[in-house]
Parts: sequence; C-alpha cells; structure tokens
Amino acid sequence: MDAKGGVRRRAVLPTDQERIAAFIAAEAPQTERVVHESGILSTWLTRELERRGVSILCIDARLANKVLSARLNKSDKVDAESLAQLARTGWLTRVHIHSEASNHIRAPVGARERLIRMRKELEAHLRGMLKTYGIRMTQVHQAKARRGFRDQLSETGAGDPVLRLLAETMSPIHGMLCAATAALDGELLAIARRSELEGRLMSVPGIGTITALGFVATLDDPARFRRVSDVGAFLGLTPRRYLSSEVDRPGCISKCGDADMRRLLVSAVATLITQVARFSPLKAWTVRLSARKGFKKAVVARARKLAVILYAIWRDGSVFRWTKEATAYSKYPACGEVRARRPWDGGRSISANRSRWS
Repeated sequence: MDAKGGVRRRAVLPTDQERIAAFIAAEAPQTERVVHESGILSTWLTRELERRGVSILCIDARLANKVLSARLNKSDKVDAESLAQLARTGWLTRVHIHSEASNHIRAPVGARERLIRMRKELEAHLRGMLKTYGIRMTQVHQAKARRGFRDQLSETGAGDPVLRLLAETMSPIHGMLCAATAALDGELLAIARRSELEGRLMSVPGIGTITALGFVATLDDPARFRRVSDVGAFLGLTPRRYLSSEVDRPGCISKCGDADMRRLLVSAVATLITQVARFSPLKAWTVRLSARKGFKKAVVARARKLAVILYAIWRDGSVFRWTKEATAYSKYPACGEVRARRPWDGGRSISANRSRWS
C-alpha cells in the first residue's frame, strides 16, 4: 500500500521467512513499515525477518480486532488491507518481542508448571476413582513423600485385579512426572545460581528460584517501562475502571498480562505471611492491611507492591533491605523501607522492623 492508501500489490505467501523477505525486497524495496498480528508464530517470524533487514512490527491482535471488525465483510483479503492501513497511519500498539534468552527461561518454567498440573490431575483422578471402592488415600504434601502416593496405590491393588492393573499402569507415569519435575527444578536452580540478578531478587523474603526467574523472563527488559508503577499495570495487578460521562465503576484487578506470573507473585506473598518467620516491613504492611481489608485483598495489593520492589531492585542494582537505613547505591526507598512515627517522641522516625511497632 502506498502513502495515499492505494493498493500496490497483493499476494498469498506461505509462512516462510525467506519467501516473505524475498517478496518484499523484490516488490517493495523501499518499504517503510511491515505489520503483522501477534500469534503463535509471531515471535519467531519477527526475529527472522528482522535478521533479514525487514522493518517489521508485531501489533496486538486484540486491539487490531477492534479495527478489523469495523469492516462490513470479514475475509483474509479485507483483514490484510486493514492491517496495511494501520501500518500506513501508524495507529497501532506494538507488542514487545521477548529475547531468545528470555524464552530459554520461559520454556522450562512453563514446562515445569505443566508437569506439576499433570501430576496433580493424575493424583486427583486416582483419588476420586478409588473412592468409588471406599478407599480414601491420605494426602501427600511434601515432595519427598511423593513416593508414598505410589506406595499407597500399590497397596490398594493387592486384592483386586482391576485395581492392580490401575496401580501397575499409573504408578510409572506418576513416577516419571515427579522425576521430570525434579530434573527441571535442578536445572532452573543451576540457572539462578549462575545469575547475579536472580540472586539479588531472591534476597526479597518470599521470592524463590521460580518466581525470580519468571519475573526476569516475563519483563525481559527493564527499559520497557517509563515508570516503576507501570509494572503493576503490566502484570494486571491494578484495578480496572470504567469511566464515561457520569458513570464511574471501579472494579477488581484487570488481570492483564501473564497469569502465571501473577500466580507466582501471589504465592510469594502468601509464603511471606505464613512461612517467613523473620519480621520485615513487607510483612508488617500486609498483616495490617489484611486486618482491615481481608487476606485476599491484602495479598493481591502486596503482590503489586512486590512486583514494583523487584523491578526497582533490578533497575538500580541493589538488594532488599530489611531495615530502613538507605544505602549509597539505592535510588528507590520503596525497596523494603517503611517508616513509622511515635506520637510522643517529637516525630522521630523509628524503624518498622520491630514487631511491637507494627
């Protein structure tokens, strides 16, 4: 499409980087901008075309759909022309393409999560099936006791051929899922130990290997955000709002962005409250808010603040501070600093790391 909106050339090409790059070089060597929608192959296609010198942009398919739906007739030909109009006018929202290093971390983290879900689904299925025979298996919570589940399953099949067949079939699958999860855990732990950044992020109470790696892989580049507070909105942890004329409806969190990263942050806050024994301003703030607003709202609010703290630590090269004293290399006092004032001491600031002042 030319600058005035006239169609210069149409073609149907396979999703092959060589064919697409050759077509653009032959038919439109002076192309200013190439646009395609986000999808399963968008990350790979963007990287490959950029390597071949194509000025390509990946735009959000959900936002592009609003423009494409304005056309009366829906077809691939019409959609391609509408995308070309968006490229010509520049009225588009560019999608960030993660780096290869980020994808190398996201892939094992996502595979680990899938293996855990498969194991839990298998255990739940077997428990429900055995209850029809009046057999109730005890709960197994610790990773070291996973073998106990398989031992219980083998014991249930001792006197029944059907249950014996079930145990002989499902026990090896359960064992392989546990072994594969443990192997990925070891590999991710080794990656975190080799990285100085993940080590600093894990200095925050409640943050473990998976959360630190997932946070870095999800954000990918700290320069993407203009403000520190934008991280919470990017992860969908800020309230959504509908404001039009006299209508103003604030709602729950927007839930935009990566759902797995939100889950990891919420789990980290729950660990901070229930498992971390050492006092910190993070825990004090969450406990006080939980008493006023309830546990669930407090956990979500702290998850957003935790994301901001992790991003600040990443950007300024600092570590988490358990007390209020600032360090020379830190520019963001939000990294663990909380101040309280005693009404009887003339307004002197005291540290919030003592539980009697929390």
